[in-house]
Amino acid sequence: MSNVWVALGLTFLAGSATGVGSLIAFFAKRTNYRFLSISTGFSAGVMIYISFVEIFAEGLESLEEAYGVTAGHWAMIAAFFGGILLIGLIDNLIPAGVNPHDIHGHKGMEPPEDWDGVGDPTNQPTPVTPATDNGRPEEGPGNSEELMRTGLFTALAIALHNFPEGLVTFLTALQDPALGAAIAVAIALHNIPEGISVSVPIYYATGKRSVAFLYSAISGMAEPIGALIAYGVLRLFVGGDPGFVPPQLMGVLFGGVAGVMVYISFDELLPTSRTYGKGHDSIFGLVIGMAVMAVSLVLME
Repeated sequence: MSNVWVALGLTFLAGSATGVGSLIAFFAKRTNYRFLSISTGFSAGVMIYISFVEIFAEGLESLEEAYGVTAGHWAMIAAFFGGILLIGLIDNLIPAGVNPHDIHGHKGMEPPEDWDGVGDPTNQPTPVTPATDNGRPEEGPGNSEELMRTGLFTALAIALHNFPEGLVTFLTALQDPALGAAIAVAIALHNIPEGISVSVPIYYATGKRSVAFLYSAISGMAEPIGALIAYGVLRLFVGGDPGFVPPQLMGVLFGGVAGVMVYISFDELLPTSRTYGKGHDSIFGLVIGMAVMAVSLVLME
């Protein structure tokens, strides 16, 4: 039972990172694009390395134990690409303008228009936005409604994406808490810019940090909700020890988890990292993430 609470706690912490992103957006004078590039590259490195070296291998072992070598391999292939298909279908159901996998297009997240792609975009001149007496950026007619709608749709889109991510974190931590902790950190890192993408348009629309933070935090809570649903389904169909999952089921789940994480890494994290970085920033982050994960897995043996 203790593993269940650990898994729920890790999932909650990963989801709450959207609120951290919201706070960063409010109190940082400007976005540190190089940090964003390296951190998202780092997160991709962690996810890719874990997926292929640890999760895929563990899932394959479980399926081979249950069905034999040949059938186990086919089952793992189906589970892996099934996970990719699931997150891909979710992606296609969400309009591109508010899809968090197109995060670099959100208001408040793109590099300055006069940045030529050379050097650090944070060193570029910061455009001055007219402000009202209360310090809130001045908006033209109709802009507030449009920005509010953008923020709300973005929050909904991120909540839909966070739901399977909550399943990923919970199911992995339930089986292996140390591995689940590593995944939670990687997901938390990529949730931070998503929190920024929700809070910025809502803050500009309402002028209230508390409202923007609330919507950002709520979108992140889809992750622990996903974890609770996973736990309920497991108890319903498996019963008995809440920490026990049959090897064949765990193998299929691990295959799907690996597919989801690989898709997120290649579709969201690496493109975002390349967009905001300069030179080899994204590759540095990717390799560092893989190296940290490789060393961590050895130390956890």
